[in-house]
Amino acid sequence: MKPPESRVSERRLVASLSGGFLLLFVALALFDLQQMTHWINLSFAWVVDLFGPLWQVWMLANLLVALVLGFTRYGDVRLGGNVRPDSSTFRWLAVIMCTLLAGGGVFWSAAEPMYHYMTTPPNFADAESGVSPVSAALAQTFLHWGFLAWASLGTLSAVVVVYAHYHKGLAMRPRTLLYPLMGERIETHWLGTLADVVSIIAVAAGTIGPIGFLATQLGFSFESLLGWDNDYGLQLAVLGGLVAIYTLSASTGIEKGIQWLSSANVVLAVILLATILLAGPGNFIVDSFLNGMGVYLQDFMPMALNRQDDAWLGWWTVFFWGWFIGYGPMMALFIARISRGRTLRELVMAVAVMAPLVTNFWFASLGGAGIFYEQAVPGVVSQPLQDGGLPAALLAVTQQLPLAELMVPAFLLLTVIFVATTGDSMAYSIAMAISGSHTPRTRDRIFWALTMGLVAAVLLRMGEGGINALQSFIVITAAPVSLLLLPVIWTGPKVAHAMAYEQGIVTHRVRSEELTNPAS
Repeated sequence: MKPPESRVSERRLVASLSGGFLLLFVALALFDLQQMTHWINLSFAWVVDLFGPLWQVWMLANLLVALVLGFTRYGDVRLGGNVRPDSSTFRWLAVIMCTLLAGGGVFWSAAEPMYHYMTTPPNFADAESGVSPVSAALAQTFLHWGFLAWASLGTLSAVVVVYAHYHKGLAMRPRTLLYPLMGERIETHWLGTLADVVSIIAVAAGTIGPIGFLATQLGFSFESLLGWDNDYGLQLAVLGGLVAIYTLSASTGIEKGIQWLSSANVVLAVILLATILLAGPGNFIVDSFLNGMGVYLQDFMPMALNRQDDAWLGWWTVFFWGWFIGYGPMMALFIARISRGRTLRELVMAVAVMAPLVTNFWFASLGGAGIFYEQAVPGVVSQPLQDGGLPAALLAVTQQLPLAELMVPAFLLLTVIFVATTGDSMAYSIAMAISGSHTPRTRDRIFWALTMGLVAAVLLRMGEGGINALQSFIVITAAPVSLLLLPVIWTGPKVAHAMAYEQGIVTHRVRSEELTNPAS
């Protein structure tokens, strides 16, 4: 074990390197945004070409291995030992849904199905495919936000973190993902420091993006609805309010602010969903969801491994995979932190099965409603989407819903809460990653919550170019993170077996001793 002063020094090094890299990104953007964007675009294309196929295979393998573990005897493994869960099942599920779905639950649910409806994805471009444009659009959207996406955000990786932290006593940091390969040496090895730094940078970039997009979306909405000028002052005011909300939530901890905000988010989302189904095109939504799920399941493998159009994949599937992979290590820490006492089967069911089904139905409801109104009046949703981009999609759809005068502000509030639940949980996770404690200091949580808000404010000042550069940067940061996550495909099952042996679920060791002394 390292002496206390050594651990403090290393924590400072991780914080300095990760924070310094973010500041360097902002400084370069301020100095010459055009040149930096050029470098980012070149790097983005290189990462997409080199890592795209690897990510597609990894996402599929990760899901399949997680399902096998969850639905065999290993599913009986109790994570963290025989302890009671810290929270009720509803609160646990609410935190998982809101944290992992994030702002994408509203941003992309209104826009992506319409994008794919307007331009048929490559997998269904053949006129002989026999798939309707609506089903093709929803099936492609389900791929990006369904089983593969959710499984990557906290199944096998969370199991490894649980074992390393709760069973072996390692600090809760991204480097614990390498424990099955390196043992306790990872606590002092330079690879551990590198793993922590790249994970913090990736998740910070992935969180700052939605924070900035929310400011632009609300600014666009206020301009359209109230006539206010959508200038930097308005966007900064919106950003300030959002940062205040999620900073307060992060400072109160998981058991208070984060759980309360997540529960409120779920309740509001259910109310809005019920309103859409009962007062809106409910029959169309249900039919479209079932048809879309049928196509999704039938063509699951071809869509998951599709390599027909590299350019399209770079802007859609590979982009999303990079975004989710970048979140992976921090999500593993967060899921491990809130899932102690749950069984591995409960974890797999919640993250890899239930959450994707709920997400897909949500996307079918909001995105399907947009398609319904677009079919009734061509251009009513597609034209604002083409003219105003992503921020215009939600407003265009909600303005067509029954009780629009109530639904529009309600959905905008839901968007704020969605992004806030991501901001607070990621600030908490970054603080965990630096401190190594599953209950990091309040001032550390507040620091990272404010830091992400400040970076978003600077990028907003640079206009759309700054946010777009960050979006591509997200994929670039996922490249080293994906190498960190790659081993969990085989170390996850080893860890599950080791815990199963400890808990008497299996009676043979089968090389599990390697997890305590990999060098032997």
